[in-house]
Amino acid sequence: MNLILLGPPGAGKGTQAKRIVADYSAPQISTGDMLRAAVKAGSELGQQAKVIMDAGGLVSDQIVIGLVEERLGQEDCQGGFILDGFPRTTAQAEALDGVLDKLGRSIDHVISLEVDQEVIVDRLGGRRTCKSCGAMYHVVFEAPSTEGVCDKCGGELYTRDDDNPETIRKRLGQYQESTAPLLDFYGQKGLVRSVACGTRSPDEVYAEVRKVLG
Repeated sequence: MNLILLGPPGAGKGTQAKRIVADYSAPQISTGDMLRAAVKAGSELGQQAKVIMDAGGLVSDQIVIGLVEERLGQEDCQGGFILDGFPRTTAQAEALDGVLDKLGRSIDHVISLEVDQEVIVDRLGGRRTCKSCGAMYHVVFEAPSTEGVCDKCGGELYTRDDDNPETIRKRLGQYQESTAPLLDFYGQKGLVRSVACGTRSPDEVYAEVRKVLG
């Protein structure tokens, strides 16, 4: 099973990916994890990425695609994989097709987690992060025992800058511009499976995902 997870920030991709990994034994692959691993390992691509990242720049598609090709060629991906956060653009999707062709692989499903924008604003706007240990909470779904205080270390909880409504809407706009066109790209291939999330629980969403994956 070779799977791509799509969805706007706050759609619950990470939560669903963990469940898929547990049930289907397919590794979850994100560009962030790949970049960190490559930099730590000191590979040629990792060194190139480190120079760019240290300078505050964005790593090029060429480097990212190279990392994806290396990762998908590893043994634990032979039985399948879950791409989370990649591809982000149609150009990356086209490059991914080229990589998969070389590896003799193909995408089986593209699961699109569908959530209304205002639901996401409410969901992300309720997140709280511990200043001391980084633990995450939510004022509705996973509230701390004492308001504003971390259960794990007693640290102060705060709202991150990227979790304020204005920033969230900006991020959603960027998603629509760059990533949403992937639905058209993969839709033409008959690969898109839409899963409505809305205010449904993670368990209810995953039950729908399981139906898609079979």
